[in-house]
Amino acid sequence: MPDEFSLIEKYFSWKNIPKSVALGIGDDAAILSLPENKQLVTSIDTLIEGIHFPKETDAHAIAHKALAINLSDLAAMGADPAWFTLSLSLPDNDETWLQEFSEGLKALAQQYDIFLVGGDTTRGALSITIQVMGFVEKDQVMLRSGANHHDKIYVTGTLGDAAAGLAALQGELYFEPNDTLECVSKLEYPQPCNHISRIIRSYASACIDISDGTLADLQHILDASSVGAIINTDKIPLSPILQKLDRNKALELALSGGDDYQLLFTLPPVKAYQLSSIIERRKLAISCIGSIDKSVDGIKLVPELPLAQYGYKHFT
Repeated sequence: MPDEFSLIEKYFSWKNIPKSVALGIGDDAAILSLPENKQLVTSIDTLIEGIHFPKETDAHAIAHKALAINLSDLAAMGADPAWFTLSLSLPDNDETWLQEFSEGLKALAQQYDIFLVGGDTTRGALSITIQVMGFVEKDQVMLRSGANHHDKIYVTGTLGDAAAGLAALQGELYFEPNDTLECVSKLEYPQPCNHISRIIRSYASACIDISDGTLADLQHILDASSVGAIINTDKIPLSPILQKLDRNKALELALSGGDDYQLLFTLPPVKAYQLSSIIERRKLAISCIGSIDKSVDGIKLVPELPLAQYGYKHFT
């Protein structure tokens, strides 16, 4: 059974070190070279077994999601991925699990051109903490605080599929087998929208990624920008699978369910017009679902929709 250092060497010491990494894994800390005229953006997230993923989740999927949700944070800020660190708490040194985990981690890291530069391993309940770092031009950073009256509200992709996957795993929803597999895949293998982030960061006035639910995360933008919003529930993008459900149930999943890791962003009307031609030409999955309205207190749904809650809350 490998000790901590041989474990790191076997599963997490990557080759083909980029030039920006002056010193990576193997010392007390990494040494990284910062590009000129860029700002450093960093984010950190922890996933805990039984809370953020079911205990039966494959190690490959756990690794993918742990990195993907951090990449999504960079996308929400308009930053390009550069490096990340990993802190891994393990109940035991299961080499089969570690091999699958490292393969899932490396596959996504290579896809998004981000490099592992350090971290830590320890014995304990299964948890994964990843800190990502990326770069952004000073005039292209996207914040939550920039939304203004009359801005249009957009989302990428379709909403609610991951929440439907979790509900299926918990026996609360029943789909055809292929539909269940697709929804569970959206839950376990979210695809960060960094490619779309690079396009919209020159246009967006505010942005956030959807992790706790569309309405809950929209409210973060509204709070930071001191505005309200009107959401057209008829414009919420639903996948063909969710369209098979009762419409109110599908919209509840799309608006209150978490783990989509799509982007929600706002655009001034002029910028919305400019971006619309790019969306059409590139056939991007981006939908306008409402507008910012400073006369509204919070979020107004039109048509109205009864919702038990607006999203996931960590301490309730």
